[in-house]
Amino acid sequence: MSKDGSLDSLGPFDSLQLDSDLSLHPRIKLLLTIFRADKSVNPIDEWKIKRSLIEYLKSSHSIEVEDEKDVDIRKFKDLKKRKREDPVARGALVIRDLGFLSRLKNEDDVEKKFFEWRKNFVAKMDGMELNLEGSKFKLGAVLPPSDDFEAMRKEWEENLAFGNRGHNRGGRQPDTLVLRGVPSRWFAETRVSSKPSMLVTHTIFSALGKIRNLDVAEDNDISLDADDDGEEIVSGLLCKIVVRYETYKDFHDALKILSGHSLQKQGSRLKADYEVTWDRDGFFQNGRTRTEGRSRWEPTNGSGRRYYNATQYNPDEARPKRFRE
Repeated sequence: MSKDGSLDSLGPFDSLQLDSDLSLHPRIKLLLTIFRADKSVNPIDEWKIKRSLIEYLKSSHSIEVEDEKDVDIRKFKDLKKRKREDPVARGALVIRDLGFLSRLKNEDDVEKKFFEWRKNFVAKMDGMELNLEGSKFKLGAVLPPSDDFEAMRKEWEENLAFGNRGHNRGGRQPDTLVLRGVPSRWFAETRVSSKPSMLVTHTIFSALGKIRNLDVAEDNDISLDADDDGEEIVSGLLCKIVVRYETYKDFHDALKILSGHSLQKQGSRLKADYEVTWDRDGFFQNGRTRTEGRSRWEPTNGSGRRYYNATQYNPDEARPKRFRE
């Protein structure tokens, strides 16, 4: 779908073109946890588990995995210290080619049918047993919280109905979303800086609704791809974006569109499987925000715009990290 189309008509199989050569693409992502299902102490072969899952998806669901990197299995480093009932590996599965569900496009209420299929698919994967050359494993599978829009909406609606429980002070409908794990350079001004630009970021997210406040900062504590050996993402390469929309509807629609999608940039092979959720802590109300590596946009009383920029970063505060594409 092109950006000149209606956002209201965006379906679960549609892509959305944004500014700065960015685009949103639908995908199905599962978080995986792997347990031993027998008394075997054979070494865990991550590659064999990956291949077994890819073959199962193809033979049982006609699902083609575009890139083997979309099935990520990593064994825990402290296996000798773990109890038998503890998981031995974790990972993620991302399905980007949804062509196998094309039959749903011709049905009534395609969105409902898609979510029903996804729910059933997760149920089939969760608890599935893998038999690898005599060793048995049990698979746990769940949707990432940021991919389950209905669960997020139910959470904030219950929050409003039954008390704030420390969140969303004032009992108001939420209007702010938080997005983490996107490359900073994708939101930077080309040939000017590698740091995210407020102007570029504002232009991109204003396509999803009218913005009231915007904050961009380096995301140095993101755990999306953190390894168990202590290595983390390189400092400054990812950013955290907090967007406050003018109305609840704009916030609702923007979060729904961002949920269950990956961000891609024209000319790049990298696919950003970000995290997105609603702001539970009153980010723009509590005044606890820091200034390192941060830029903020707020409206003035008139028709102009007010920018607060604090993009300096102190390298002494960060440990050595690395970045993987």
